[in-house]
Amino acid sequence: MRQEFEVNLEPLLSVPVERELPLRHRLWQQGWLRKGLILIVLAILWEAVARYQNNDLLLPSVLQTAQALFDGLLSGELLSKVSISLAVLIKGYLIGIVLAFALTTLAVSTQLGRDLLSTLTSMFNPLPAIALLPLALLWFGLGQNSLIFVLVHSVLWALALNTYSGFLGVSETLRMAGRNYGLKGMRFVLFILIPAALPSILAGLKIGWAFAWRTLIAAELVFGATSGKGGLGWYIFQNRNELYTDKVFAGLAVVILIGLLVENLVFNTFERLTVKRWGMQRS
Repeated sequence: MRQEFEVNLEPLLSVPVERELPLRHRLWQQGWLRKGLILIVLAILWEAVARYQNNDLLLPSVLQTAQALFDGLLSGELLSKVSISLAVLIKGYLIGIVLAFALTTLAVSTQLGRDLLSTLTSMFNPLPAIALLPLALLWFGLGQNSLIFVLVHSVLWALALNTYSGFLGVSETLRMAGRNYGLKGMRFVLFILIPAALPSILAGLKIGWAFAWRTLIAAELVFGATSGKGGLGWYIFQNRNELYTDKVFAGLAVVILIGLLVENLVFNTFERLTVKRWGMQRS
């Protein structure tokens, strides 16, 4: 047997070693900075087009819109409209989530449930939610229930389809593991199917949120005009009638900002703490 020996290697000093990335590379790895640069570029383009157009009635500048937004927030008018819209939105969104999970749970449990889900989604998913507003006003009257009805419709089918496709994609190994532990019915769905299908469920929640948010704004444009009150959509509609275009753009900016906040603070945080942390989705 050869005798063991150890060779001491000299440190390689001729090649410079980068101990850390340059500052510009480290900054470029920050997602919030890249998204902020995109927003700045879009604002610059907006300002350039507005100055070239030179017509405040058609397209106000970024500064005019920012001033209208600041005045609306300072007076409390915009905040009150946003609170009205978000209160209705959360109610319809939560009811849609509950109904979607009930429908998909029934679909993965029985053949009748699968036929029911397939038939209902084929019938109602292509139907625009705003097209149901006249019926909602007839059935539920001039109140929040009409808006909640169209919001549930906009959330239910997209979330149900994504959730069901996620359930179908769960591997048979996980299913057998759940059955070996004696999980059946609702416990099987809660402890096996939902965690395994969470990426698809999150995608459905995002799509449902986007559908609900834009449906609410569109519905309030009609609903607010008929009832004389409403949330952010009514604020946009009212200022459009009075030719306050800067306030119209301020209302649209609030719609966009709320969408960005929900996407980056709620959904991205939930993804980072669940599916990305578990290795189910690439960062």
